[in-house]
Amino acid sequence: MTEELPYRPCVGVVLANTRGLVFTGERIDTPGAWQMPQGGIDDGEDARAAALRELYEETGVPSDLVVIEAEHPDWVLYDLPPHLLGKLWKGQYRGQTQKWFLLRFTGEDAVIDLKAKDEEFARWRWSTPDEVLRDIVPFKRQVYDKVITAFRDRL
Repeated sequence: MTEELPYRPCVGVVLANTRGLVFTGERIDTPGAWQMPQGGIDDGEDARAAALRELYEETGVPSDLVVIEAEHPDWVLYDLPPHLLGKLWKGQYRGQTQKWFLLRFTGEDAVIDLKAKDEEFARWRWSTPDEVLRDIVPFKRQVYDKVITAFRDRL
């Protein structure tokens, strides 16, 4: 039955500062799980617009303080592990298909506001690419490896 479920269209954001470090947030609902901003694409929404919207909603960083430097050439997908199937997204999806973007943050750290709209992160930090890969939940590690590999030369 799982194979019949679709993938949820989503965007992901690699927000890098001028030193090449990457924004990661620790999930409120899963202490110890760090991830980059990501979220669903609304009906009729362009992926780039969704990336900028999700970035603002999760970090408070407005679009005028970032430059879109790159877009991953592929949609990258992952399946939810069995213990999460039926619990996320009202059980409508088997996982996510994601379009990832590399955005360069040009502002000051003080502008980052985890309570701007959708409070998903308990705290945040700038991480090296290797720390990003180390700290992601195992079922998303393959996605993060593809994304970091694609953008590593710009970090």
